[in-house]
Amino acid sequence: MSESGKAADMITSSPVGEWSWEPRAKDAEFRHGHAAQTATDLWRRLAEPGLARPGGKAGVRVSHRNDPRDRVVIRIDCPGTWLEPGGTYRAEKLFAVQVEVWGGTLLVAMLETYSDAWLTMDTRGREQPEVYALNASRFAAALDGISALLGGPPEAGEENRYAAPSTTGFRDVRAEGPAYDDAWGTFETLDRARLLDSRLPRSEDDYEQIADGPVRYVAVRRDDRTLGFVWAAVDDSAAGYVPRTAAGDEAFDAGAAWVTALREARRSGLTPLAALRDAVRRPAPPEAGVIAEGGPVEAPSLDALEELSGRY
Repeated sequence: MSESGKAADMITSSPVGEWSWEPRAKDAEFRHGHAAQTATDLWRRLAEPGLARPGGKAGVRVSHRNDPRDRVVIRIDCPGTWLEPGGTYRAEKLFAVQVEVWGGTLLVAMLETYSDAWLTMDTRGREQPEVYALNASRFAAALDGISALLGGPPEAGEENRYAAPSTTGFRDVRAEGPAYDDAWGTFETLDRARLLDSRLPRSEDDYEQIADGPVRYVAVRRDDRTLGFVWAAVDDSAAGYVPRTAAGDEAFDAGAAWVTALREARRSGLTPLAALRDAVRRPAPPEAGVIAEGGPVEAPSLDALEELSGRY
């Protein structure tokens, strides 16, 4: 359980829920163009209730045409917004849409969400009636729109460590309780560490990554967005970088630059707090973003900072 005790939407690196559809072909067969059209149509159904926003990242994979398993895959990481009593917030990967066409005979459409705004309990195990009331019906409307488009209800994904998907959204688990009291705190920090480590060479020069007491931190920004936070323990025992998940891949790309800088600081003999002060003074490379003005801020714990980084 987070020390803040206040429920608010958390953004995850792995899906909170997923759904799939297998529509029948209206023509004699599915063509590669059906994949692109269906992916676009799914995005539009998410945009109609105000969930998806323009932008994001798209990728296409096509197998060899002479392959009997001829296959095209289109995947779109969709920026999107959710509502909270304090306003409207955005994540650069709120949804992912994937459409596959296999051999002209099978089309599979999939939707993933990386937000817990649609749940009665957030991914830290806290009830969130206001957030749920503002968002769940909009998400259910998007699922209904996709189902109407594809001619039938979705196959809901299996219950995972965060939530239990259903054909209309998510099952209410308040009576039985979630699978984990604090799934986000248990798993997301590890998932984010793996994503950050995948961008870096192995090294023995990292500072200790665990802090038992308060931490000081500075925000890393690009344009009008916060990408993450460089931090050091107040007792000078640890330092690191926490990505802001809602910023998407940019948060991890910038993090790789800051972790590299922290490793250099440790090799030069700086303590964690001295490394934080050095980060504020030193010009950063373009891929790292810039340190926000205002100097270090203190958080009561590393968990509190991670909570902030997982929200808006």
